[in-house]
This record gives sequence, structure tokens and C-alpha cells, in this order.
Amino acid sequence: MSEPTKRRPRHLMDPNNLQPAPRRDAMSIGQVQQWVMSVLAVTTILHLVVGMILLALSIDESHQASRWGLLVISAVFGLLSVAAGRAIHRASLVTPWLLLGLVPSLVGAWFLL
Repeated sequence: MSEPTKRRPRHLMDPNNLQPAPRRDAMSIGQVQQWVMSVLAVTTILHLVVGMILLALSIDESHQASRWGLLVISAVFGLLSVAAGRAIHRASLVTPWLLLGLVPSLVGAWFLL
């Protein structure tokens, strides 16, 4: 009769079944979800901003107040897009990074002039 195999206690390493070492730089599922959500929020709002800028550029030049009004609204939405991304990551909303939200509107203002 064959001798029964002796079971190794769980806390000891099994040399026949080595487990890979955990990666220290791996992100958790929650972190990945935060990044996906913030990227989706920022890009969706920035699409709205670019659409409003294009609308402002397509309005007749005799309606300058409407063109500049849409540009100001797009600048506010640009700021809100960066703030939304930072809020999803629970970071401070008062930061110089908010100025990145103004970039599309500044480019639109350059074309408007």
C-alpha cells in the first residue's frame, strides 16, 4: 500500500505550487474605477465646451454679445470639468490645475478675435 501524502500546513510555502509575489504598483479596482470615472466626466464635459465654442464661432458676427456670452459659459464649464475630475479623486478643488479648464475657451477666444 502506498503511503498517504502528508498535507502541508497552509501557512507554509508549497515549493510545488509557488504563488506570484504581489505587485506593489498594482492599482486596486476602486482606484481604476476612480480613474475611469474622472476621465469620462472630464472628456464628456470638455466635449460640451468644444461644442459651445464651435457654436459661438458659427454665430453671425453682428451678434458679438451672444458669441462672447457662449465663450464665457464654455470657460465656466471648462473649469467645472477639471473640478469634477478632482472631486472624483477627492482632491482639493482649489488648485492651479483648474486653469487647464480655461485652455479650450482661450483658444476659442483667439479664433473669435
